[in-house]
Amino acid sequence: MNHLVMAPLLLPLFAAVVLLLSRLGISLGVRRGINFGAVVLELGAVIWLLLVVSGDGILVYQLGDWPAPYGISMVADRLSVWMLLITALLACAALFYAVQGTDRGSRHFHSLFQLQIFGLNGAFLTGDLFNLFVFFEVLLLASYGLLLHGGGPARVRAGLHFVVLNLVGSTLFLFAVGTLYGVLGTLNMADLAVKVSATAPEDLGIVRAAGLLLFTVFALKAALFPLYLWLPSAYASTSAPVAALFAIMTKVGAYAILRVETLIFGDDAGLVSHLIEPVLLPLALLTLGLAALGALSARGLRRQAAYLLILSIGTLLTAFALGTNEGIAAGLYYLAHSTFAGAALFLLADVIVRGRGGLEDRLDPGPAVPAAPLVGSLFFLLAVLISGLPPLSGFLGKWMLLRAALDSQFVVWIFVVVLTAGLCSLFALARSGSLLFYRASGGAAVVAAGDVASAAGAPAGVDWPRLWPVIGLVALCLALVAAAGPLTEFTAEIADALLTPERYIEAVLGDAKEVGA
Repeated sequence: MNHLVMAPLLLPLFAAVVLLLSRLGISLGVRRGINFGAVVLELGAVIWLLLVVSGDGILVYQLGDWPAPYGISMVADRLSVWMLLITALLACAALFYAVQGTDRGSRHFHSLFQLQIFGLNGAFLTGDLFNLFVFFEVLLLASYGLLLHGGGPARVRAGLHFVVLNLVGSTLFLFAVGTLYGVLGTLNMADLAVKVSATAPEDLGIVRAAGLLLFTVFALKAALFPLYLWLPSAYASTSAPVAALFAIMTKVGAYAILRVETLIFGDDAGLVSHLIEPVLLPLALLTLGLAALGALSARGLRRQAAYLLILSIGTLLTAFALGTNEGIAAGLYYLAHSTFAGAALFLLADVIVRGRGGLEDRLDPGPAVPAAPLVGSLFFLLAVLISGLPPLSGFLGKWMLLRAALDSQFVVWIFVVVLTAGLCSLFALARSGSLLFYRASGGAAVVAAGDVASAAGAPAGVDWPRLWPVIGLVALCLALVAAAGPLTEFTAEIADALLTPERYIEAVLGDAKEVGA
């Protein structure tokens, strides 16, 4: 067995335990150093794992050396490592921003941060549905604490909705996995892929119901229509680095949908093959359209960023819903772009809020923010990225999606909704940029007296420590353009592996050794 598979799990878990045990006796600076060191080590381990998986194929680690499906399987394939890499890069940027002062709100911030990474990495690596539930609960428990970090009535109110809805989702998840185990006698995903195809006719209805329950849970995590109403308030109310880290949380639901649909309910699943295919595309397009309207109508920049994140989920799941190599490859490329760009917008929104004083993120004309040319330039770049204008990564992702949709019977609907939503996001961001930068002034005519006084006390000059993470995330989006050729080849290889799951099944249920590429 290759022990490297466990590194992305053991590093954040060990760091979280150390931070939790030492929070009372170690200064904040030391806790920051421990957290930073752990994040850098995690990124290094993921890059190493990526190199190994790219060359050697699928790596399987059976905990306790118990063979599948009796033991717990951890599986590192190209898809899971791609998700791990995105998470590690995002965590570096979010933590760098947090240590500028946001982490002072709670003694538990740094331990919760590492627990969140542990839950995310576990969800991407597990090969078992029950352990997927366990890792969902770990990352959600950590996210509850991070969401409320810093306190305030708005965060408590949004956090209550977040907790209640996710507890309902957890209950449905348990019903689904319990039903599948009762009928099929296993929860190992590779073993489920084998047994679902041989389901007895009298059990097909139960298996379908359990599969749809799973889809409902994953749709809630992904913020898919109509289960996205919790997200705008939660993400707009929490602190900026937490909202940035949460940009990957919705992608966990999208990952789970893709994994389960292609592995368990794929082409070889018999009468339950492509179980969610008839509903995924309509729901994804509805999510796209309604999120675009939400972005247009938002009265605050952070809420607008939250709706644009939902819009990206609709675009991503539209690509996955095509079910083709080209569609899935486009979605996986777009997933990285939308995560980095969405997180950067949350961080930049906080920089703007700090410069506007009492106006905060309200989309009203007001005094110019400090270093307005630089901040405005970053906002412009993010607007181009998020709205999908050429020649940046947002455009490439959507172009790949639309090209893949040419063979779909719903090509007209996909083109109309995706292009219209992109146009709406462009209008929304153009309006916000105009109000925040073009129409900005120091006059009291457009700002209440109290707001002017508050804004006048904003720090002058460039806030480089907070802008560097934003610049880093924008640079990652630009790197997606510079490396578009090899990256699209890599995502196409991931799509090929997902659509031919036999090698995944062989790796897990065979001798649990590495399978060559």
